[in-house]
Amino acid sequence: MTATMREFRDRATIAIEDVRLQTALEAATGRFCTARAAALAKLPWVEAMRDQFKAMRAATLANLAQHLEQFERQATAVGAQVHWARGGAEACAIVTGIAQRRGVTLVTKSKSMATEEIHLNTALAQAGIQPVETDLGEWIIQLAGEAPSHIIAPAIHKTKEQVAALFAQELGQTELPADIPALTAVARQMLRAKFLAAGMGISGGNLAVAETGSVVLVTNEGNGRMVTSAPPVHVAVIGIEKIAPTWDDAALWLSLLARSATGQPMSIYTTVVTGPKRAGDPDGPEEVHVVLLDNGRSQLIGSKYEEILQCIRCGACLNICPVYREAGGHAYGSPYSGPIGAVLSPLLFGLEKYPALPHASSLCGACKEVCPARIDLPRMLLELRADLVAQGLASPVEQFLEQGAALTMRSSRVWQFVTAMGRWGQRPLLQNGRLTLPASLNPVGERQLPHLAAKSFRELWRQGEV
Repeated sequence: MTATMREFRDRATIAIEDVRLQTALEAATGRFCTARAAALAKLPWVEAMRDQFKAMRAATLANLAQHLEQFERQATAVGAQVHWARGGAEACAIVTGIAQRRGVTLVTKSKSMATEEIHLNTALAQAGIQPVETDLGEWIIQLAGEAPSHIIAPAIHKTKEQVAALFAQELGQTELPADIPALTAVARQMLRAKFLAAGMGISGGNLAVAETGSVVLVTNEGNGRMVTSAPPVHVAVIGIEKIAPTWDDAALWLSLLARSATGQPMSIYTTVVTGPKRAGDPDGPEEVHVVLLDNGRSQLIGSKYEEILQCIRCGACLNICPVYREAGGHAYGSPYSGPIGAVLSPLLFGLEKYPALPHASSLCGACKEVCPARIDLPRMLLELRADLVAQGLASPVEQFLEQGAALTMRSSRVWQFVTAMGRWGQRPLLQNGRLTLPASLNPVGERQLPHLAAKSFRELWRQGEV
């Protein structure tokens, strides 16, 4: 997908007018924000932890090649096979190749933003392999034929009534009760057969530990462990930036991840996969493959955007963002939404495809405040806006208006003239002391602006009235 100015505004307008969506977004993001604040408040040393975590992530990225090579050595030593993928197409080819070699026709998947990023499900389906999402939220949106609208809660935009209708359609029934425990039981029953029949399990990886060649998965459902242990083959697709050099670093990472995401001290299931099963193990995969995905990440190393690679996909910036909380995830037209998506999507997929996203922010700074790694997203949003102009991607109208504004603010005489003309020109729009904008400039009907004062501060000062 793409996110031009018109596309983003159109999708955002539809979302804002959807009362059911607004209710769901407000409830879920508000709940996450409250839980995060409460969880972090119980750690008196949390600010020092965040400082240490940021320093660790920055140091890791500064020596990323070394840590990746150590991970490969350690993972290979315990029997895993490590693959390097320069782009999404190469990663998809590696995964489908493994499945075809094993004669796999059914794949179960745990939640993974990396596989969403490279459209792995589409590639598998085109190769005649059926992918089944087993995370409840991911499975819901798969049945709906939609993309995730939140990094950690893919179906945040769905109500229980909508989920009941999707499940009824999948079962071939006319109706199911919109009862969450009952719907969960239905999902468990339908997915259990998939777990047992799958020839391959695919997961992402919240982090990979270079010290032992381990992949760590964090979930709140048991599906992750079913995907990684029940099928004979397990494939993990992980971005190259998700490396923790040591287990001490991983412990710090995990301590902040769940608290920042859902407000839990620790996610219910934290699974560590270190190679395939050994002799005498009662279960586990015969083969473990780790696909290390670049897909544009290495180009950010050493650039002004390297800091974005410190992100651990906790979703805290989405939950606090006033733009995301109104527009929802689908307005961004990317697997990555919210403030992190507004920076990451243009960098990974092309600024020319997502020119609207750097502007999808109020620059209030709340995203930086809640980020466990203190990533300066507002700075990078401004950098991307400058890149839009430098690369000639800003619209001619926008450039003309910005240049006019710069010219006006550089000269006090021009400013005085323009504001004087503004006082005269605003008269037809004044209503009860406020500016009433035409519908074309105020599509939602809620924007109200104060009018220009009858006299400027300079005039009041000069006339001794202040």
